[in-house]
Amino acid sequence: MKLLAVILNYKTADMTLDAVRAALPALARVEGGSRLSVVDNDSRDGSEAKLAAACADFDHVEVMQTGHNGGFGFGNNYAIRRALAGDDPPDYVYLLNSDAFPAQDAIRVLVDYLDAHPDVGIAGSYIHGIDGEPHLTAFRFPTLASEAIGAFRLGALERLLPEREVPIRPMPTATRRVDWLAGASMMIRREVLESVGLFDETFFLYFEETDLCRRARLRGWATAYVVESRVAHVGHGSTGLKDTSRPMPRYWFDSRRHYFKKTYGPAYTWAANAAHAVGLASFKVRAKLQKKGDPDPAGFLKDFVKYNFVERRP
Repeated sequence: MKLLAVILNYKTADMTLDAVRAALPALARVEGGSRLSVVDNDSRDGSEAKLAAACADFDHVEVMQTGHNGGFGFGNNYAIRRALAGDDPPDYVYLLNSDAFPAQDAIRVLVDYLDAHPDVGIAGSYIHGIDGEPHLTAFRFPTLASEAIGAFRLGALERLLPEREVPIRPMPTATRRVDWLAGASMMIRREVLESVGLFDETFFLYFEETDLCRRARLRGWATAYVVESRVAHVGHGSTGLKDTSRPMPRYWFDSRRHYFKKTYGPAYTWAANAAHAVGLASFKVRAKLQKKGDPDPAGFLKDFVKYNFVERRP
């Protein structure tokens, strides 16, 4: 089989079905055979039954239930693991968010790109909003320097060290290699998963794509941002994290800390945390004095200090 596509659902059955309907004509353009796994991540709201009933009329679509909401990596791994263990494992695995809608040639473009570039292990799409505006989805790996730049938010620092920022700005207008990609529309070569493993399920949500792309890089696999593959994305439609009046959930802090400790070790993580906390405090003071708005989720600085210096988890 050429391709396994996976769409993960958690309490967004109607939107997930919209994503399925957008994905099916795009999958039909992939030569060599494809299958779509719709994974319900233990929604317990009737999603599974609704998805199963709607997908019963579609060929090569399977609805499966994890029985436990272990997060983004866990849910995708559930389908990927079963496919890799089957009699006809896919050459590529394609992940699509439940709030993302590929153009009809978007999936085939990624397949063709990976077919033509055997050194590239992961490829991702150009992601744009429903309004057509590009989303930030191509990135550099986080470092201590990027933590300081991102937290202080000083134009002078950003101009002095543009290559140290995590987001690649402006977004590339031509296909290029990047460090990592957002998982809203991501294709992974089977050999990558066989050589580096699946998603690290310690990450509940966030940083799991960063970690997978980093592990692939360490094994010699490049990651590419392919602008010819276009996917519309609602943005936070599947997570509900768009509202900055709400605090950032604990799992974001846990995922960030796990990534830094796993990648760099405890001492470096402590230094990155300190740089982020000092930079963020400095920004908050400046914003208040200058009477500027605060773009961060409610209580972000307090929660950052609390979860990284007071109530740290292993």
